[in-house]
Amino acid sequence: MLLLAMDTATPAVTVALYGEGRVLASWEQIDARRHGELLMPAVDRVLTSAGRKISEVTGLVVGNGPGPYTGLRVGLVTAATLGAALSVPVYGLCTLDGIAYAAGQAGLTGPFVVATDARRKEVYWARYTDARTRATGPAVDRAGELPAEVTALPAAGAGALLYADAFADPRRDAPQHASAGALAALAAEHLAAGEEPGPPHPLYLRRPDAQVPAGYKVVTP
Repeated sequence: MLLLAMDTATPAVTVALYGEGRVLASWEQIDARRHGELLMPAVDRVLTSAGRKISEVTGLVVGNGPGPYTGLRVGLVTAATLGAALSVPVYGLCTLDGIAYAAGQAGLTGPFVVATDARRKEVYWARYTDARTRATGPAVDRAGELPAEVTALPAAGAGALLYADAFADPRRDAPQHASAGALAALAAEHLAAGEEPGPPHPLYLRRPDAQVPAGYKVVTP
């Protein structure tokens, strides 16, 4: 099993190659505006670093989000295209699950919450009983309007730090953004247990910011 994983649902462009029970190579850059520009060069860089060819990949793993529309679809479309070209399966995992898994690897024990920046003073969030088990979510809400039983928990993710006043225990030592290595390791655990991850379907949770203008003037006959 050689899994190529990627995620563009957060400001991080993150890619990893997983095999032999470990992350063989990984790369990430925090840049919310250059997902499309950075992703494929990152794939090439990771494969080169690991000394592997794209033809050796047996499966793709991609973060489903939730995340902003434009950034999220870059990873999903790229993974789907590579999967079709290589004739290998493409697995989708919730990006927040990947952050939770990485938080567990960093020493955070449950229960806890993961929150990422959803803009508009909102966060994408989910509550976990442990690093592998999601109890509630994903959902999107204003940070100041989250239930008290959620905000009272230790919180990982950039959203928790951005709206630190809303959370009782925002963890600065926990992962802030998505990790392709964590996604790949989590997917490998599911596959080893005979539990195939779900399809790469996007979790937008709300409509995109861009809207078709209303009442525009028609200039064609």
